[in-house]
Amino acid sequence: MKKVFLMTSFLLFSLMTIMAQSYEVKVVTIVESIIPSGLGRSRMVSSNEVRNFKEFTSTRGGEDDDRNKSDRDDIRVSGFDETKLLNFYNIAGIRFQNIAANDAIISSKITSMLAEGWDLAFVTSAVESDGGKDDGKGIFITRLIFKRKK
Repeated sequence: MKKVFLMTSFLLFSLMTIMAQSYEVKVVTIVESIIPSGLGRSRMVSSNEVRNFKEFTSTRGGEDDDRNKSDRDDIRVSGFDETKLLNFYNIAGIRFQNIAANDAIISSKITSMLAEGWDLAFVTSAVESDGGKDDGKGIFITRLIFKRKK
């Protein structure tokens, strides 16, 4: 019985410790151009400033209608890292060498973040591709979401 009590106490303590831990999160966004002829811009960006989403969130409807009047300029950040990447396409078409070069730079960023104590928690990606013969525009976007204990 003592063993069961001790084991249960240990598990509860461990669970409470895990739940009490707080994390900080950092998002790195990679935008790679898929515009033909190499006319687009490809970048990896990450903010160096913190924003509290609550300052830009409004609640609508009911008695507690709290419409936030914040300006878009309040949301913008001026402190961010911007790393140049190569476009997927050039005049000759798709450039696999450019993709490999971007992979090397992105790998370097991830390695650096891991060395700083960040853990890669999630990766999301999406494509907005050519919408027809008159569009000629598109991007491939990837978001790397890192976390670490405060």
